[in-house]
Amino acid sequence: MDFGKLPSVDHVDFALRSDPPENAAVLGALPPRTAPPALYLGATGYNMKPWVGRWYPAEAKERDFLLHYGRQFNTIEHNTTHYRIPDAGTVARWREEVPADFRYCPKIPQTISHARDLGLSGREIDLFCTAIGELGERLGCCFIQLPPQFSVRNLPVLERFLDGFPAAIPLAVEVRHESFFQHSAAAEDYFQMLGQHRVSTVITDVAGRRDVCHLRLTTGRVLIRFVGNALHPTDFSRIQDWAARLNLWFEQGLREVYFFCHEPDNLLAPDLAVFAAETFSKLIPGALLRGPRVEKQPPRQGMLFE
Repeated sequence: MDFGKLPSVDHVDFALRSDPPENAAVLGALPPRTAPPALYLGATGYNMKPWVGRWYPAEAKERDFLLHYGRQFNTIEHNTTHYRIPDAGTVARWREEVPADFRYCPKIPQTISHARDLGLSGREIDLFCTAIGELGERLGCCFIQLPPQFSVRNLPVLERFLDGFPAAIPLAVEVRHESFFQHSAAAEDYFQMLGQHRVSTVITDVAGRRDVCHLRLTTGRVLIRFVGNALHPTDFSRIQDWAARLNLWFEQGLREVYFFCHEPDNLLAPDLAVFAAETFSKLIPGALLRGPRVEKQPPRQGMLFE
């Protein structure tokens, strides 16, 4: 992901800001939790040939990459849907090739998110929601990534979109325009609007735009896009900071977290996820459902005689 990328992060202050005071009210208003919190951990794509032999079995075929990904992770930031609405057969394959505990987080198609009216004048919203709804219990939370020029001035369009979006499809919103992160009545209206529609926030932790790591919650669910820097030492200290913050939120009543590890070209995302899984498991007992593991390779022929 190029958004917020810097040539060097040695002097970036990655410290998470203090919790917004509104979070306590949001979490405190939730009904008592009747099940343990759920922490899903994933990457941003599964069609990764470089993972063969380390994260996928050495004999893995490309047609089986999703199957192997589902065995390693329990969620995915599913960007495929950003470029086209899947057909019924594709969705059925997605549903059937992953374990029962797996959850997809599909990105809303760009024909909706980047349309001037957010797709309200066309059929794309209905077509997408009908298609993606067939994931059934494998559907985690869809998210819409609004374009960089979409500002608080466009809130009336977003409100009409949220009014018409099917309540049965879980949704989160990612915004990037600076106006959403300023102390203003309009910015507060945005977060209030999400809460009123039971729509979650997307928090992006990236080096070059610390404002988008806003830490604001609007429901009992949150999506976190964590952008690492090729396993720079700060990648690991930042994961530890997130573990502490998520533990606090879970103690306050948060229900569900989708945590996506980004690394350049997605190559090192599993390596970061292994560390994240170990750290989360230690600091947030019982929340992490599962994380990746390195595939054990059989000995090469003749190795026993070397």
